[in-house]
Amino acid sequence: MGVPAHQATTRHLGALYPFASEAGLGGRGVLIGRDLLGGAFVYDPFELYTAGALTNPNMVVFGQIGRGKSAFVKTYLWRQAVFGRQCWVVDPKGEYAPLARAWGRESVALRPGGDIRLNPLDAPPARAGSGDDDDKEVTRRRAELLVSLAGASLGRSLSPSERTAVELAVSDVSASPSGAGRRRGWAPTLPQVVNALLKPNEPSAAAVRTTVEALAADGRDVALELRRLVAGDLRGMFDDATSPGISLEGPLVVLDLSAVYHSAALGVIMTCAAAWLQAAVTGLEPSAGVIVVVDEAWAILAHVGVARWLQSSWKLSRAWGVSNIAVLHRVSDLTSAGASGSEQVALARGLLAASETRVVYAQPPGEVDRSGELLGLSSTEVELVPHLQRGVALWKVGGRSFLVQHRLSATEAAMVDTDAAMTATGSTR
Repeated sequence: MGVPAHQATTRHLGALYPFASEAGLGGRGVLIGRDLLGGAFVYDPFELYTAGALTNPNMVVFGQIGRGKSAFVKTYLWRQAVFGRQCWVVDPKGEYAPLARAWGRESVALRPGGDIRLNPLDAPPARAGSGDDDDKEVTRRRAELLVSLAGASLGRSLSPSERTAVELAVSDVSASPSGAGRRRGWAPTLPQVVNALLKPNEPSAAAVRTTVEALAADGRDVALELRRLVAGDLRGMFDDATSPGISLEGPLVVLDLSAVYHSAALGVIMTCAAAWLQAAVTGLEPSAGVIVVVDEAWAILAHVGVARWLQSSWKLSRAWGVSNIAVLHRVSDLTSAGASGSEQVALARGLLAASETRVVYAQPPGEVDRSGELLGLSSTEVELVPHLQRGVALWKVGGRSFLVQHRLSATEAAMVDTDAAMTATGSTR
């Protein structure tokens, strides 16, 4: 027996089939795959921003293991490089090495006690016309970073006296000996900041009407926590000037942090790496666009201090000409960052609000039920997401929705394989 016929207006049909009326995003950009409602799906945040279709170029990608999230991100970077984009990746698990090698590059591998150092306090090279205001902004950003790192390590927000001690120490060490540090490529290092916290000078103490001894006491706990990056178990990665010879040329730069993936301090380490990338990226001359990927971003969101720093960086994407991508497993990685109503959850929500493109691969039903409003999903989309097949994602671009099946070439399939150890032939995530 057949299904009875039913008549409805096009208005009602639009509610029943919310994707049917959507046109594509145009033909300028990277081919992602097939729009399951017809035609090819092409996406480029820089083109869409220029056209006024997006108000920010950032993206958040959600996906359970085995649903195709990693394959999408890696091939997206691979294809963007063809258009002249530069791609920079914070890689906590060491999964982007094959992609780097495909471009004839090796990942920059960081490990405690290793030979490679990155200075998270590096500043962008001064450009023509920059002056004191730019230098003050660099100093402010350095202090903000260290306040965030210290807060994450201490497991609490810094007190006003601790924050002041950090700001004074950073200001002290940021004054280069020649007075022309940025032009010469000079930058302070973490050991110098730790020393300035433990042994502040008279001018710093006088600036806040206290004694040297009292200022040292104010900054002591912070100094001891930051010392972990200098002389503790995390030494040998961020405790000196950036190692010479690190090439930032080419389409892809990968920072491999797999040696510390299981460290409880992973979020702090990722933030140091991201801060160094940030300084390097913002020092570039205007180009075709830069894409920065922070994989396993849950590690940063778990710490309120570094989550605050990451959100502030996300907001600057337009000024820097950068498209940021945060990669997460579950939607609840945002809502479980802290207690209900906490600053951590508010920061996670803010990060999502500053990411106008959301790519959602299959999620467990409970995940989407709790987070449908956060992601801006309709009731139809909430029901759909748990049933998405491998390689298919719901794309929310601005206020529009698309069902997209990501397509891989044979070359790409081998390049993004992360399951070779688990299967006879391997498969993509």
